[in-house]
Amino acid sequence: MLELHAIYKHFDTVKAVNNVSLSLAEGEVISLLGPSGCGKSTLLRLIAGLETPTKGQLHLEGQDITTVSPQNRGFGMVFQDYALFPHLNVAKNIGYGLVEKAWSKAEQKQRVSELLELVNLNGYETRRIHQLSGGEQQRVALARALAPKPKLLLLDEPLSNLDMALRDSLLTDVKAILNHLNMTAVYVTHDQQEAFKLGGRIAVMRSGEIEQLTAAKTLYAQPKNYWLADFFGHANLYLTTDTLTTVAKSSANFFLLRSDLCSLHQSQATAQDFKVKILSQELIADSHYLELFVEALNITVMWQGYERELLSLNPNENQDIYLNIPHKAWIGLKE
Repeated sequence: MLELHAIYKHFDTVKAVNNVSLSLAEGEVISLLGPSGCGKSTLLRLIAGLETPTKGQLHLEGQDITTVSPQNRGFGMVFQDYALFPHLNVAKNIGYGLVEKAWSKAEQKQRVSELLELVNLNGYETRRIHQLSGGEQQRVALARALAPKPKLLLLDEPLSNLDMALRDSLLTDVKAILNHLNMTAVYVTHDQQEAFKLGGRIAVMRSGEIEQLTAAKTLYAQPKNYWLADFFGHANLYLTTDTLTTVAKSSANFFLLRSDLCSLHQSQATAQDFKVKILSQELIADSHYLELFVEALNITVMWQGYERELLSLNPNENQDIYLNIPHKAWIGLKE
């Protein structure tokens, strides 16, 4: 549906977006994830037509839209700061774009009613914007963006101004709405939880470039380089050694150990069971966090598990404990 071909956007000497190409299928939701200043919002503005590429082309359904104005692209956009009209009530805010497109009053009323039900704001038609909570205002902004039945929905950090509990609740609702409408969407966020929950695929950006673009379920488990693994908070990252290369049966600049694929045992049953020394342990809520030293590999491993995984062990007693590290737990990484 949407294709970006070698898109560049430079502001003087700053390369905000640098050689980005991607495609978006109809009905697909893709998350643009990355730290502040990585270029994700600039890329969204390029898609929206609010910025013009320094170089490259954008195509929508096979048509070149690189220089098409935002108004003529037929996209909906939801901003971080809601961008609602304070002098209009909820119904008029939602229906604003329909007036611009010359929908009849009957069509406007029907569409606004449909959207109020969709975003769970039935009965809010006449309320003023200042009477709404932040979450309610963002629901109005979402409804307004959806009102003209856009081909593509663009969301730029839409939940960042909300507290955590409200953000989680609204994120669940946004996902349900997009699924219900089979809406094609691009969702910009710096929050990993939002990106993983909403995006079928995730594009992680760094310094204006896409570091990795893949399915959400693959990205965390198989980051392709050290920066990505560190960005996602993987604790067990190691510079390669001859020992690790031998054990992992792979050569790489760095290794990531997926501790979630490792298990603790009282005895050594296979060559993949390594004796460990517990350096520290901590209980947070229902999770146990153990810091383990694997002498044979000369590495420290952070391991997390639940009580049921420790029932046969007593880390407080002086007993032998082994960590099973299957070959699939080792992920080789580029620099």
